Amino acid sequence: MFNPALNDRPTIVLSNNDGCAVARSQEAKDLGIKMGVPVFQIKELIKQHNIQVLSSNFSLYGEMSKRFMELLGDYVAPGDQEVYSIDECFLKLTAYEHLFDLTVYAQDMRAKAWRWLGLPCCIGIGRSKTEAKIANHLAKKNKFFNGVCNLAHMDPCSAETLLAQVDVSEVWGVGRQNCKKLNTMGVQSVLDLINANPKEIKKQFSIVMEKTVLELQGLSCIDLSDDTVAKKQIISSRSYGNPVYEMDDIKASVRLYVARAVKRMREDGSICKMIGVYIQTSRFDKTERYSPYIVVQMHEHTDDLLLITKAAMKGIDQIFKKGFKYKKAGIVLLEITDQSKFVPDLFTDYSHKQERERLSDAIEAISERFGKNLVTLGIANNKEATWHMNQNLRSPSYLTKWSDLPRVG
Repeated sequence: MFNPALNDRPTIVLSNNDGCAVARSQEAKDLGIKMGVPVFQIKELIKQHNIQVLSSNFSLYGEMSKRFMELLGDYVAPGDQEVYSIDECFLKLTAYEHLFDLTVYAQDMRAKAWRWLGLPCCIGIGRSKTEAKIANHLAKKNKFFNGVCNLAHMDPCSAETLLAQVDVSEVWGVGRQNCKKLNTMGVQSVLDLINANPKEIKKQFSIVMEKTVLELQGLSCIDLSDDTVAKKQIISSRSYGNPVYEMDDIKASVRLYVARAVKRMREDGSICKMIGVYIQTSRFDKTERYSPYIVVQMHEHTDDLLLITKAAMKGIDQIFKKGFKYKKAGIVLLEITDQSKFVPDLFTDYSHKQERERLSDAIEAISERFGKNLVTLGIANNKEATWHMNQNLRSPSYLTKWSDLPRVG
C-alpha cells in the first residue's frame, strides 16, 4: 500500500538477519519459492525474475496489524474476537446470522479494510473454527468467491466438490506426521477426513484429532480463546547480526529483550517471579557448541523493570563463558500471575517499591512518547553495536517514524 511499484511484482520478506523467506507475494509463490527457504539458495531465481527482497519491519507490520484487528473488532461485540496471529483473527458471528446475510457482511469487512487501510484480505465463514479456516483457504485459492467463502450456507454438493479437491494437509492442526498416517489410512482430501469416523480417528490419533473431524462436520468444539487469561510465559529473543564474544555485548542485548518482555507483561496486567536466561552458539557450528540456560528467582512477584533486569544480569554472569562465538540470546519471564489477584507476602520489604515503580513508569512513558529504547538501563541501545540484527533491505517505518513519512512534492 505504501509502495505501488511493488504491485504485481514478485516480492519476499526475509526473517531476522535477512536469512530466510518468511512471507511471499502470490507472484513469488507462483515462481516456486517455498516458505522458509534460505535466501542464498534462491539468488539466481531472484536475479532471473527481478524479485523484490525486503527485510522484516516488525514495527510497521505490528502497527498495521493493530489497526486491522481494531477495524474487524468493530463488527462484533466485545469478547467475540480472537486475535490468532499478526494477520489472522476469528470473529464469532452467531448473533448476526439471523440479522444479516453473513457473506455480504464479510464483504463489507473486506471493502472497509481495503478502503481504510489498503489491506487485501480473504474471509472464510464456517460453523466451527476449523471449517472457517478451510473456507478461508478456499477463498484465497478460488477467485470466483471474490474473497469470501461461506461454507456454512453453501449447497452441500458444491461444498463436497470443492473439499474433495483440497489436500488433507491444509486442515488446521493436521501436521506432517499426522498427514502421512492419514494418507496410509486412505484419507487424502478434506472430504475424506469429514467422512471419517470421529471415534476411530480418536483411537488412531488423539482426542484433538477427533475434535478436528467433528469441527469439519460442523460441530463447534473449539471456543474462542479468552484473551483475559494471563500468559504462562513471555519470551523475548533475537539472533545476532554478527557473532558476539564479549559479556558486555550480551548483557546490552539482554537488557533490551527484558525491556520488551516486561512491557508486554505490564500491558497484560501481570507480574512474574522468575526469569530464564539463555545464550547460544550457532547450531550450525559443529566444532564448538554451548547453549546454557538458567532460571533466576526473584524475592517477590514483580513487574519492576529494574529488578527483573538485575536478575537477568545475574543469570548472564553465571552462564557466560569466554572463548565462544555467541549467535543468539534470549529471556523467558516465568511464573506469571495476574497482578490484581496477587496477595503479597506480609514479610516482604516494600519501602522502595513505589520509587522503583515510578521509575519504571517514567521509562515506559518516555518510550511511548519519544520512541522505544530512548531511555534504557545501562548501555543497551548502542546502534553501532555489531550484535544488532541485519536489516539492510528494510522498508521505511511509515507509521511509527516521523523521518520515514512519505514526502509529497
